[in-house]
Amino acid sequence: MKGDDIMIYFDQAASSFPKPAEVAEAMVKAVNETAANPGRGSHRLGRKAAQIINQTREKAAHLFGCSDPGKAIFSNNATVALNQAIKGLNWKKDDHIITTSFEHNAMRRPFNYLEENYGVHITYIDWDQDEHKMEEKVKKAINPKTKLMAMTHASNVTGTIIPLKKIIGIAKQYGVTTLVDASQTAGHLDINMKDQQIDMLAFPGHKGLLGPQGIGMLLVEGDIQLTPIHHGGTGSFSESPAQPDQWPERLESGTLNTPGIAGLLAAFEVYENNKHNNVPRETLLINKLLEGMNKIPGIHIYVPPKSENRLPISAFNINSIHSQEIAVILDSHYDIAVRGGLHCSPLAHQVLNTANQGVVRASLSYYNTEEEVEQFLQAVKEIAEVYQEF
Repeated sequence: MKGDDIMIYFDQAASSFPKPAEVAEAMVKAVNETAANPGRGSHRLGRKAAQIINQTREKAAHLFGCSDPGKAIFSNNATVALNQAIKGLNWKKDDHIITTSFEHNAMRRPFNYLEENYGVHITYIDWDQDEHKMEEKVKKAINPKTKLMAMTHASNVTGTIIPLKKIIGIAKQYGVTTLVDASQTAGHLDINMKDQQIDMLAFPGHKGLLGPQGIGMLLVEGDIQLTPIHHGGTGSFSESPAQPDQWPERLESGTLNTPGIAGLLAAFEVYENNKHNNVPRETLLINKLLEGMNKIPGIHIYVPPKSENRLPISAFNINSIHSQEIAVILDSHYDIAVRGGLHCSPLAHQVLNTANQGVVRASLSYYNTEEEVEQFLQAVKEIAEVYQEF
């Protein structure tokens, strides 16, 4: 049972905690020293704010292999970035999209909007960890009307990594535009848009990158034409009633979140300096957790096999008990934060046969410790013993 008031935070896939000290320091500095509106004035503070914005674009382009920093677009979060990427394309009746059954609602709901409003057709492909089968499914699904292949890089439910490079290679053979949701993988896995032939990449700041909430990015590689989903002030081209054609202004209306962007820049720099150490530590922790979970009777785990190339996520259930009940017990009795439920990914639960029960998700970062993993395993063991007859 819980002994002190320090919470074990195993909900990193939802939002990372704690953040590097550099992130908070950069945000406070931006608030206290750069409170001006970037790109809206020629005075010193406005120029300083704009410099932070431009440095962050350049760093994002460098880290993720995007050729043009001017096409590194800021948004409120990955959901807005994905909506811009999806709805910004020129859709017409009977256009076709290929995606997976493991998509978050940040993808699925925009697709549903296109189905209802444009008559677009969607093919959802199941991923069962067989690369060859998935490649064949993609080849079979592509047709002359296929306009977009949009896929998560890894499931937010199970941590399963999609073999993007080969699948995207197939799409590019047919001239299909590609969109990757890197919400779970940015900050965990190396991503290079040019090398992996990714046309559009969306990610948030607040998950694996350990940055602040309220900031995300859409990176666009090559000549992809997008219609803005927001229209308004851009700080330049003000004489025109139409949204400007020039990037990034075309897709960024209104005042940017300079403190959030400053925090994201600090997170990028921390990630760049530590990325070769972070993943091995996360892998050690999640493999230790999975090894311990496999020894507890009554636990069903919905994750890929033990691997050196997986995300630090474990999805599980205890017998037939609802996942949210287990999450509440871990919180209230053990001071352990996890997430139960459907995780905004209902199709994934249809594949896992957990639509009624949901799953408990424990997700880690390199700030977690082996001692926390051991405490978590002891808590789960105790709960499983209590519920062994259910």
